[in-house]
Amino acid sequence: MIQETPATFKALVLRQEDGKTVSAVEQLTVNDLPEGDVLISVEYSSINYKDSMAVTGTGKIVRTWPMVPGIDLTGTVLESQADNYKAGDKVLLTGWGVGEQFWGGYSQVQRVQSKWLIPLPEGIESKTAMVIGTAGLTAMLCVMALEDANITPDRGPVIVTGAGGGVGSVAVAILSKLGYEVTALSGRDSTHDYLKGLGAKEIVSREEMMKPARPLEAQRWAGAIDTVGDVILARVLAETDYNGAVAACGLAAGFKLPTTVMPFILRNVRLQGVDSVMCPNERRQAAWKRLAQDLPQAALTEINHVVSLEEIQQVAEDMMAGKTQGRTVVDLTRP
Repeated sequence: MIQETPATFKALVLRQEDGKTVSAVEQLTVNDLPEGDVLISVEYSSINYKDSMAVTGTGKIVRTWPMVPGIDLTGTVLESQADNYKAGDKVLLTGWGVGEQFWGGYSQVQRVQSKWLIPLPEGIESKTAMVIGTAGLTAMLCVMALEDANITPDRGPVIVTGAGGGVGSVAVAILSKLGYEVTALSGRDSTHDYLKGLGAKEIVSREEMMKPARPLEAQRWAGAIDTVGDVILARVLAETDYNGAVAACGLAAGFKLPTTVMPFILRNVRLQGVDSVMCPNERRQAAWKRLAQDLPQAALTEINHVVSLEEIQQVAEDMMAGKTQGRTVVDLTRP
């Protein structure tokens, strides 16, 4: 059934006042929305670390003001001027600068560019897609990067850093289902049972992995997915096996890399950067197809909780304070 475009709808809008970021839920109309060739009734979005930075005004995530944040969204097409989408189509959007340079998912109706969209993957519902979201897509791209480097389950343990977060949680669940022996790095004791429930065989502490590494340490990891960067990534590299690989996708601990070339030239270690924002649609759709088959359904229940637009600010503050785990979904269908 084709939906009607509402006269007014709610959105979380960020504005700058006296150099500070202020967020408020406002009533908007279609005329308030940016240019684009597809108008979408947004059903769900999610709260990622980058979203939390935008909402709390941490760093320089937002490029233009005012801004509707939310780097992910799923929904139903209301109107389309694009040949490849029509009213009633279910669609998915992650990345492409949405929620940073362009208005994003924290709006009950949004207008976007069709080139940013992909059809909602077969076998994945709208809410499930946002449980997965950018975090899950990034995790799957990291797993695919390890596979491209021939890091197979029989090679040995794989470590996931920042395992209690959105990317880390999904990575642990996927790797475990694929048969890898997963070690999870977490800085919070409260996440240990949760991570073991997702399939982690061992937990290592943040304190252990933050100790400054020598150029080479004892070999421990066949591969790694790193979401935090800085001294932890340096130690992971120093501990990676000969011919091992590290997929790096985050910088929660910092953007510096205090290491040497030794792991790369003496142990043939590969450091592979992983980006989901500008990922080409062909690989993006391949990753979503893999997510539909390789992410355990039970994990989807464990790693998510659902909030309203009005609750985003508090979740964002909690996430920046390291108090959240797993994935948070925003339900835009709530009145």
